[in-house]
Amino acid sequence: MKSQLYVPGNNEKMLRKADLIPSQGIIFDLEDAVPPEEKSNARNLVSNLLKELPFHGKRVGIRINSLDSPESLIDLMLVRTLDRVDFVVIPKTEQRVDFIYRITAKEVEVLIETARGLNRIDEVITSEGVTMISYGVADFSSSVFGDISQYQKNDYLRTVIAVKAHAYGIEPYDRVFFDLKDAEGFRAECLIAKGLGYIGKQVIHPSQVEIANQVFSPSKQEVEWANKVIEAYEKARSMGKGAIRVDDQLVDAVHYRIAKGILART
Repeated sequence: MKSQLYVPGNNEKMLRKADLIPSQGIIFDLEDAVPPEEKSNARNLVSNLLKELPFHGKRVGIRINSLDSPESLIDLMLVRTLDRVDFVVIPKTEQRVDFIYRITAKEVEVLIETARGLNRIDEVITSEGVTMISYGVADFSSSVFGDISQYQKNDYLRTVIAVKAHAYGIEPYDRVFFDLKDAEGFRAECLIAKGLGYIGKQVIHPSQVEIANQVFSPSKQEVEWANKVIEAYEKARSMGKGAIRVDDQLVDAVHYRIAKGILART
């Protein structure tokens, strides 16, 4: 998924609209976007609309309430009954979550949103069923009594998430971007995330979807470069050469693997 769009679980208008938005993933939010008195209504609404709307090939996820909340148990009981749900998103993950997969039989996306979660990240992402990871800077900065503006630009946090994800073979998705009016800032952040190894972006507004889809898709130039490198390297390898020159740049096995990876994402 190049984009994962959060949609409040208690907003029927937005839930219906999400079916028409070109995000590759939709996350129905039962947590922070839904006030306490609306939790039950949100569960009922999401359940009914998942049976009604096709969602046009999108991957569908549900963000449950925090595991320290009684609401999370009710959420999990719902998720296990919904065949149309592909994955469950766990906020503020701080421990092994093998039981989530065993209860729901759904893929699991964990969110690192606390200091304890980051400290236990290896334990968290090696849990059974975990295939995706993202992080949240608002909750994380709160957990360390920090300033959200500092963690919005924190290279360490963002890099650790990407590196750990690839080390364990799961998909990293970059955090949400809060300034809905700053399209260029959002694009710039997507480009930084892509450069660090993220494969997609979590988004909170339809206007961000097209940008994320575009940035996290290989560009025309990237595809042309990849095709050129693969052709030249395979030809050279058949002649017993392991390093060659393409457009005055050294190309060897690592560049060949990068090129293959680019074409795999088209």
